[in-house]
Amino acid sequence: MIRLALLRHGHTAWNRAGRIQGRTDIPLDDAARAQLSALRLPPGWEDADVVASPLSRAMETAQLVTRHTPRAEPALMEMDWGQWEGGHGELLRADAASGFRDIEDWGWDYRPPGGECAGDLRARLRPWATGLTRDTVAVCHIGVMRVLMGIATGWDFDGPAPFAIKRNRLFVLHIDGADWTVGAAPERLIGRAT
Repeated sequence: MIRLALLRHGHTAWNRAGRIQGRTDIPLDDAARAQLSALRLPPGWEDADVVASPLSRAMETAQLVTRHTPRAEPALMEMDWGQWEGGHGELLRADAASGFRDIEDWGWDYRPPGGECAGDLRARLRPWATGLTRDTVAVCHIGVMRVLMGIATGWDFDGPAPFAIKRNRLFVLHIDGADWTVGAAPERLIGRAT
């Protein structure tokens, strides 16, 4: 059995403004850098492999928390939100012509205009995760985390998720071939000794 710990990248200016980032490479903001520099992984993860989405906000989060350069993993790239990238969810939701839906109403197959559906992410993430040979910390994005957690919990993007993804926590999946389960509770990052 392999443990896969998922960690969401730190805040960016677009996160704080409620903008959809997707694959747009928006860097961490200064407040996130300061916060992440003061944190480290909890005990038990010192020998795990560290990988990250190739987007700078994930790579830098991994570097700040682990003090090691992570291996960039293309499978962890955030969902492509197509024409919605850069937009504000509230404004898109108010525009009936946009086709916008909250991700809880997508199912696996709904696709933003010009973007990816959750099923596309599942198709690239499942083989990557089942191919892991060591415990791994993956610094990635909320869309990627939702898909991996959806696989493990049976959530199908139809209705409220049975989990809430928060920052500065490891969401641990136990992967044993086709058998995926979620750890009992997320593990908080801990303060770094000064």
